[in-house]
Amino acid sequence: MAWFKKERPESTAPGAPAKKVNIPEGLWVKCDNCKEIIYRKEVEKNFKVCPKCDYHFRISASERLPYLVDDGTFLEVEDGLSPKDFLKFKDYTDKLKSSRKKTGLKDAIISGEAKIGGKPVSVVVMDFNFMGGSMGSVVGEKITRAIERSIEKRMPFVSVASSGGARMQEGILSLMQMAKTSAAAARLGQERLPFISVLTDPTFGGVTASFAMLGDIIIAEPKSLIGFAGPRVIEQTIKQQLPAGFQRAEFLLEHGMIDAIVPRREMRATLAKMLDFFAE
Repeated sequence: MAWFKKERPESTAPGAPAKKVNIPEGLWVKCDNCKEIIYRKEVEKNFKVCPKCDYHFRISASERLPYLVDDGTFLEVEDGLSPKDFLKFKDYTDKLKSSRKKTGLKDAIISGEAKIGGKPVSVVVMDFNFMGGSMGSVVGEKITRAIERSIEKRMPFVSVASSGGARMQEGILSLMQMAKTSAAAARLGQERLPFISVLTDPTFGGVTASFAMLGDIIIAEPKSLIGFAGPRVIEQTIKQQLPAGFQRAEFLLEHGMIDAIVPRREMRATLAKMLDFFAE
């Protein structure tokens, strides 16, 4: 990175130690897409989106909430629920402890009530930083309870998915969350209450195969990877090369799998318009 170097003055004698330039750590971030080095504060002001190529950085659930709901309106509920190692799966307890320390969360989801555009909603936001956003018994339970609150209080349900799929360390207890959350979404539909599903990078596996694709409106952030199995697994299975952009949000929109692609900076305003439409 030539622009970080400090040139030695011509008057400096050969062999003399060069003066070090102290650059504080964390001031710069490298874009995963265009590989440009960008001033971190510039990225943060731009909703954690690269100002050079519009790449949407992966963000935590707590980082996403201010971009999603009206300021000061989010009230977290059921934050005491914590997963258990029912199956005594090897290293699962250690991985839970590590993820809790890393994220400050008890599992891969935040649930609560808030307002978007002044409209009350029940909302869940998944966090990929917690064991890849995997859906275990607690994640499925919190999604189901959030939907039940929507029904009880007659308000829309908004979910934000970011997950690698079902949590293998919980076996069938994890897989059953697919059916449980899907059944809850069906009940929400029977009550004629709106369900808006937001898909972010990445959304895969059992989450895609259950509640995340059951919204009345399904929207995604630009270039998000969305699917069931990963592209390499699919290519190895069918022995064919996949089309360019396969499983990206733009590909899914073109093929009718999602309804819209919305940049992060426009997400709250777009959700507010949708909620206004359903309220009419």
